[in-house]
Amino acid sequence: MPTVIILVLLVIGFFAFAAYYSELLWYRSVDESGVFVRRIGVHVGLFLVFGAVLGGVVGGNAYLAFRLRPVYIPSSQEQQSLDRYRMALEPVRRLLLIAASVLLGVIAGLSAATQWKTYLLWRHSTPFGSKDPQFGLDTSFFVFKLPWYRFLLDYGFSLLLLTIVAATVVHYLYGGIRVQSGGDRTSDAARVHLSVLLGLFVLLKAVAYVLDRYSLEVSDSTVGRSDFTGLTYTDINAVLPAKTILAWVALICAVLFFANVWRRTWLLPGLGLGSLLVAAVLIGGLYPALFHQLRVKPSEADKESGQITRNIAATRTAYGLDRVVAKSYTTARDTDVAAAASSPTLAAARLIDPYVVSPTFTASQQSQTWYEFPDPLDIDRYTIGGKQVETVVAVREVDASKLNQSQRNWTNERTVYTHGYGFVAAPAAQPDTEGEPKFFAADAFGEYQQQIYFGEESPEYSIVGAPPRSQPVEADDPNAGTTSTYQGKGGVPIGGLFDRLVYAAKYRDTNLLLSSRVNSASQILYDRQPRERVEKVAPWLTVDGDPYPAVVNGRIVWIVDGYTTSNSYPYSTRQELGAATTDIVTKTSSVVAAQDDRRVNYIRNSVKATVDAYSGKVTLYAWDETDPVLKAWRNAFPGTVLDRSFLEKDTQLLSHVRYPEDLFKVQRELYSRYHVTDAKVFYSNNDFWRIPSDPTRSDETQDVPPYYLTVQMPGTAKPSFSLTTPFVPIGNRENLTAFMSVDSDPTDSTAYGTLRVLLVPTSGSGSQTFGPQLAQSSFKSNVGIAQQISLLSRGGASEVDYGNLLTLPAGGGFVYVEPVYVKPASGTARFPTLQLVLVSDGTNAAYGSTLEAALQNLAQGGSPTTGATGGSGGTGSSTSPTPSPSASSGGTTTGGATAVPAQVTALVDEALRIYQEGQRDLQAKDTVGYLSAQTRLQAVLQQLQQLTGSATLPSVGPSSSASATPSAVPSPSPSG
Repeated sequence: MPTVIILVLLVIGFFAFAAYYSELLWYRSVDESGVFVRRIGVHVGLFLVFGAVLGGVVGGNAYLAFRLRPVYIPSSQEQQSLDRYRMALEPVRRLLLIAASVLLGVIAGLSAATQWKTYLLWRHSTPFGSKDPQFGLDTSFFVFKLPWYRFLLDYGFSLLLLTIVAATVVHYLYGGIRVQSGGDRTSDAARVHLSVLLGLFVLLKAVAYVLDRYSLEVSDSTVGRSDFTGLTYTDINAVLPAKTILAWVALICAVLFFANVWRRTWLLPGLGLGSLLVAAVLIGGLYPALFHQLRVKPSEADKESGQITRNIAATRTAYGLDRVVAKSYTTARDTDVAAAASSPTLAAARLIDPYVVSPTFTASQQSQTWYEFPDPLDIDRYTIGGKQVETVVAVREVDASKLNQSQRNWTNERTVYTHGYGFVAAPAAQPDTEGEPKFFAADAFGEYQQQIYFGEESPEYSIVGAPPRSQPVEADDPNAGTTSTYQGKGGVPIGGLFDRLVYAAKYRDTNLLLSSRVNSASQILYDRQPRERVEKVAPWLTVDGDPYPAVVNGRIVWIVDGYTTSNSYPYSTRQELGAATTDIVTKTSSVVAAQDDRRVNYIRNSVKATVDAYSGKVTLYAWDETDPVLKAWRNAFPGTVLDRSFLEKDTQLLSHVRYPEDLFKVQRELYSRYHVTDAKVFYSNNDFWRIPSDPTRSDETQDVPPYYLTVQMPGTAKPSFSLTTPFVPIGNRENLTAFMSVDSDPTDSTAYGTLRVLLVPTSGSGSQTFGPQLAQSSFKSNVGIAQQISLLSRGGASEVDYGNLLTLPAGGGFVYVEPVYVKPASGTARFPTLQLVLVSDGTNAAYGSTLEAALQNLAQGGSPTTGATGGSGGTGSSTSPTPSPSASSGGTTTGGATAVPAQVTALVDEALRIYQEGQRDLQAKDTVGYLSAQTRLQAVLQQLQQLTGSATLPSVGPSSSASATPSAVPSPSPSG
């Protein structure tokens, strides 16, 4: 039996060793073993120091209590009962004491080791250069020092409480405390011992009251109906004085306990402790409650005005909202559509929606079944032909789960299909004539390393590499069907038997020991996702949920944004990261992650990171070098983060840096309240905004995601690649109240990161502007658009997907643009293609097969929007005349001779598009699709006949009695 136990312990120990040793090898593979050693060193140091102190103090005091046991114990029934326990414990007394001390020490050490971040920030604290408004202390005291002091205080309380319990138990067991004694119930030694311990405990409580005063600046409460962080009026005028008084009472009580060393009575310490308890209830609890109820609540808005002002200022500073440039945008619904159509904002309007077209990328660019594109795709920009082009980008990643069942085996999944291949991009604003992305040619980005060994959907681990002149086995170029061998150094060498044994234990996979594919030159690649690699190299960073690929200097790199955060910025309101960053995309995507539920009240985009898709190399660049939190971490992990100048020198990489999405989500969430700077208005909550829900998705409870767009904001000299979001008022109203953008072009250092807000009038029935929900309602309630959507759905044979609904400031107002995609309802080729573009200026709506055609129709009058009004957010009947089917089909309802040519042109375009679609169905032998196209073509031609007054057109679709069978449709010739 002992042999079995020893073997089991050895196996468990080896598995634990394998876990830590493989981590060290991983860090060596990225040349960051210093991070691992430093972190483990701090963990071990905290574990040993705090574990040894607690275990030693508790065990030492228990042993001291035993040594102080009375020599003579008066006989009593109580002591006779305890004699049996003393006799039973005597043989194992020392072993039990040591075991209990070690166990408590291990628990305390493990708890202390989790505080490694708190310790390092305290150890390397850096001044903020700003002072808190209440105590005049540097902000670094609250951010760096106070959390560590609170931990030490909690640790001290735990240590003393356990020590008092242990000493009391031992004194009682060995007669130092006699409950049933008729005289003195404690021996002199026990009294002295316990008096000192209790005095230290109460003294620590006095220190706690002092720290509580400072902790009030980062405590949460409610003022009015709003969450609030910081000192309230009651805190300043009642709680702070109460904490001071209680600290003095606790100090006096501690002195009385210490004085009991020389006295032989517990009366005075007992009175002192009772006084402290009474004072805590009356002064610390009842008095502030009565003060708030009687002095503050009757005029809370006035009383809390000063504290709300502090909270507003601190929150705006902590979240970077103090740099917002807000201006009134008195647009109403008088949008100059012609001017908007010629603006750079509309010219760059995004029609290729990265949240919709991933299946289209896969269908067109997959090449082999085991490759896949992420969903959603990413947005970047490239200079093509001397012009910056907003671009939808993705990399082709390997997905071994798509292999045929006969191909699914360990050898293929781990050693053959090891990596993705190639970078694919298309302009966001320019689909091709078929409604599909207009992909850039392979050489548009020059020569670059195309293999993707490190990506968002890379396998858990792969075995790569082989000796020279051996046969390559890794599937490579999907178009050429070639194989290759990994030549990089991004993996961990696994050629030796011991290393193979370590990783076989790590992954519980004996194939790593037995397979001949693992050779002397093999490397194992693991922890391959860009976010994961950055988090491991910089474990103190909060990493953005959406890394994106870019071709830089002949290589594909992943660009990852990193944030430094704090939960202890004085007076700044806390925000839950998970709630602020969750939207419909993060809920449905496997590659875009929402943040966890941590609450923070300070955030900076302090680091830009890159991960090489071939080598896996992680590089960190300081982006906000003024951030004190970043400075502290750079001191804690020297040499890990490069200076910003290194990034600025790499102009190719710099051109692909963008403003991070998660930071913008947090900022827009806070700004929906903290755009209000008047304390009394803030208290009332009446002028707060909210982020509208996404009207294009089935789950309309999720916030509309922010969109990267090229926008020229009113008052700026040129368009800029920006991140944008709309706002609507709180409550049930859906009219637009503000529009926010942030400049995301890092090559313009003066503009990058500038948050711009257009304030839209919300009063006056003629000046209210549609928000996204109302714009979507206007599209769906428009008769002409509804008819086109019905035609596109082919009676259920096709599915219609609404793309991103864009809110674009242009033409002195706002224009809404929404692409409409269609995909077959069934079959294998179910990928969406752009078939329609919807536009609205808030008064009229129009559509077209292209954005230019839709805007032209809108400029000619469009269809009056029906069923919704900007003021109420409800629905109702429109006073505008209902457009006739013939007029609606062309996208307009304007009458007269000038409207007819435009309608005819639109219908001819529509007929040509349907004809081409039918020909594609014919080539694909899709009989149902072909016949449906003929039916729709007949409907369009009939509308043309009504407009032009020509003779009745013959039927071009099957008659009601026709047999819709494949034989009724001519087969395409082999040549197509």
